[in-house]
Amino acid sequence: MSQLFRQLGIDWHLLLSQAVNFFLVFVVLRVFVYKPLLTLLHERRHKIEEGLTKADEAEKRLKEVDEINKGKIKATQDEAILMMKKKEVEVKVMEAALIAEAKKKEMEAIKNTEALLRAKEEESRRATEKEAAALVRRAIVRTVELSPEKIDDALIAKAVAETANPKH
Repeated sequence: MSQLFRQLGIDWHLLLSQAVNFFLVFVVLRVFVYKPLLTLLHERRHKIEEGLTKADEAEKRLKEVDEINKGKIKATQDEAILMMKKKEVEVKVMEAALIAEAKKKEMEAIKNTEALLRAKEEESRRATEKEAAALVRRAIVRTVELSPEKIDDALIAKAVAETANPKH
């Protein structure tokens, strides 16, 4: 074999020294370059995966928060609608009460006015009866030409009553 190496021009001492040098360079590169570089790549991959996981988790949380907010907004809207309906009912009840109170006051005012009108009519009727009695007395005195003492008061009262309640 040594002849074969000689014929090919290979010096086994040089080949051995180059093999040792290659092995040393290989070990040095593996220990000082490849392993740290591989560790760095693994750490970077881990950080990227962790970042993606956290991003997915954050997105899920964001969706949950959005759903919660939508639920709260819906609940708030429903509550607001319910409050508005309740207030509308209260306003209608209050409006009905105010209308009833106004009608009651109107009826009282009408009754008071009617009572006042009746009192005025009664007063006017009495005044008219007095005037009619005096007028009848004067008319009888003139027609009979007698003194007022002889005129029968019953006749005057009857004439006044007939004047107050005329029969058609």
